[in-house]
Amino acid sequence: MTQLAILADIHGNMPALEAVIQDLRHVAVDHVVVAGDCINWGPFSLEVVERIAREAWAVIRGNNEFYLLDYQTGRAPPAWNTLSDFPVLPWLHDQLHGRWQDTIAAWADTLQLRYADAAPIRVVHGSPRSAWEAMHPTDTDETLAPMLKGVSESVLIAGHTHLAMDRRVNGTRILNPGSVGLALDGHVALARYLLLDAVDDEWRATFRSVPFDLEPVLDELARQRFVERCGVVGQLIVEEFQTARLRLYPFMQWHAHHFPGLPLMSDLLARFTDADASAYRPAAYQQFD
Repeated sequence: MTQLAILADIHGNMPALEAVIQDLRHVAVDHVVVAGDCINWGPFSLEVVERIAREAWAVIRGNNEFYLLDYQTGRAPPAWNTLSDFPVLPWLHDQLHGRWQDTIAAWADTLQLRYADAAPIRVVHGSPRSAWEAMHPTDTDETLAPMLKGVSESVLIAGHTHLAMDRRVNGTRILNPGSVGLALDGHVALARYLLLDAVDDEWRATFRSVPFDLEPVLDELARQRFVERCGVVGQLIVEEFQTARLRLYPFMQWHAHHFPGLPLMSDLLARFTDADASAYRPAAYQQFD
């Protein structure tokens, strides 16, 4: 019987990854597969990539790997040059440029898992169409169905939203393991991942939650002067770790709605705190407010 561990969205959180690795010692998995976003947000991107390479896990790129690979190239959108909006890009580049950037450049964008004792699985990061496109648990079948066009596998694994999911749309089972490094469901310092067991030619899913120590993440962000370097964006990322809730995306939506063109200044954070942030979060995250 094949048993797989599916990880996603580690986001440079080495303590969370170590907690998952310790938890995996209690199960006999045949393979570990990582569905993208191994890097960025957390301060241990280098250590995470080194560990994944040492373990020789199967891994694909997520949108945060594209941040690294396309920054300062002709592929980067012009907006990425606005450092007030994208201050994490030079910070991320400083951590991983060179050898590890070249390693990530050779990762695949998608995988097909094809074991003998259960159905083939397609692994993507966001959706089959794009690493940047989210498949939320609250999306309707009508929203998700076009994203599945052309997918021949009966099982699809996707990450990106940081929200666990197990549902079927027009005969395709969509699984999201949740996030190893940055849960956004209100449960602070819990690493999420998924076990898949081949049983009777089908995949049995078991969602796992493992506590980890958040303090080393916050301490290392402070040591690297992350907020000082990344400003408002850095502060909101720290708050996402502290609260396990979406903070940066709703702030950017609120800012674009109320103060378009105004630089991201720290005084706007106080105004945002007084605003109804839930109105700017996607519906899938509003239940955790």
